[in-house]
Amino acid sequence: MKYFEPSELLINEDGSIFHLHVKPEQLADNVILVGDPGRVPTVASHFDEKECDVESREFRTITGTYKGKRISVVSTGIGCDNIDIVLNEIDALANIDFESRTEKTTLRSLNIVRIGTCGGLQPFTPTGTFIASVKSIGFDGLLNFYAGRNEVCDLAFEKAFKEHMNWNPQLCDPYVIDANAELINRIASDDMVRGVTIACGGFFGPQGRELRIPLADPKQNEKVETFEYDGLKITNFEMESSAVAGLSALLGHKAMTCCMVIANRWAKSANTGYKSTIDDLIVKVLDRI
Repeated sequence: MKYFEPSELLINEDGSIFHLHVKPEQLADNVILVGDPGRVPTVASHFDEKECDVESREFRTITGTYKGKRISVVSTGIGCDNIDIVLNEIDALANIDFESRTEKTTLRSLNIVRIGTCGGLQPFTPTGTFIASVKSIGFDGLLNFYAGRNEVCDLAFEKAFKEHMNWNPQLCDPYVIDANAELINRIASDDMVRGVTIACGGFFGPQGRELRIPLADPKQNEKVETFEYDGLKITNFEMESSAVAGLSALLGHKAMTCCMVIANRWAKSANTGYKSTIDDLIVKVLDRI
């Protein structure tokens, strides 16, 4: 049985996991991920009761119950690098015995749903649209560091996408990962657009935004918008979905991302006052998780 050394699995003196500062008994089987720590109490405001409220750096966790369901809502901050921390620590809380530092004999499979915001890339994804990411394309390269990456990724999709984009070999190889189908059907229902999401390694250049630094590929977004594979078009940009789906697939959890469009890159429009309307998406996820 594998022993996880103190340098690999960092546990605080109070028995909590290193970054999140959450203890194993504080994690529910249903987990909602949000980027903004300020959105954690927004989600938890719908809870019937709260068990704990833990805050450390950009990570805040509130666990409670909603209509009889035990749920943890966790903030991740921005980017797939932070998802690497959060997903691995959440899995450790669920599936590693902190006393013996070994994997538990019975493993928990969590339901993990990320709620976020995104930029729409198609005329049928205007601001205010809810998008459920059926597939995610990772521009971040995170999953390429893990064994088993090819077994969980859509390699044919990856090949077609790289050929269409004339992919620059200086960039990380993109990876394409499916969300959990059962979770998609349950959460997306019939009132969310089911799309393909690109998770970018940044907000500006990687998403084709140009301020004072010219882009390496000024045609990137045009090529992204025109790509189609097996009837699927790329619907939106965000920054976390690929890592959420990819790490969850490798770890045996069910995961998906659903986002509200706050900017449409195709129409060049944006809504920065979205915070009052994203609550509708939060309630849908709480009801369906």
